[in-house]
Amino acid sequence: MLTITRKLEFDAGHRIPDHSSQCRNLHGHRYTLQITLTGEVVEHDGESDNGMIMDFGDIKSLANQHLVNLWDHAFIVYEKDFLVRNFLEKLPGHKTVIIDRVPTVENLAKIAFDILKEVYHNRFGRVLELKKVTLYETPNCWAEIDG
Repeated sequence: MLTITRKLEFDAGHRIPDHSSQCRNLHGHRYTLQITLTGEVVEHDGESDNGMIMDFGDIKSLANQHLVNLWDHAFIVYEKDFLVRNFLEKLPGHKTVIIDRVPTVENLAKIAFDILKEVYHNRFGRVLELKKVTLYETPNCWAEIDG
C-alpha cells in the first residue's frame, strides 16, 4: 500500500483539569500534525495530479480549512471545565475551541481524525482514504490513530 503524508504545525493552549501534575495549569504547545493518506495514483496525462495520490498543497489547504485554522492560536477547553470556560468568556474576542472531552493529545488526535476523515474521503472523485493521523504535543510525545 502506497501512502503520502503531509506535516502541518499550529500553536494552541489547553489544560488537563484533573491531572495530578503541571498539566492541570494553563499552558500551550507547538503541535505538529501529520496526515497520512492512501489512494490510487492518478495516471492521466494532462491532469495536474498525474503521478500523485493527492497534491500536497491540496492536503494542506483542506486541513487548514477544516481544522488547523480553527485550532491555531486558540485555547482548546473541555466543555465541563467551567472554571476556565467562564474565564475565557470574559476575554473579548478570545479564540476558544470547546470540545466534548478532555484535551489530551490522545483525544485531540481522535477528534482531528474524525474531522479530517470525511474531508479527504474520495475527494476529487478519486479513491482516497485518511489512513492515519499523528499529533505531536511535543517533539517527544505524540498520539497516532489509524483508520
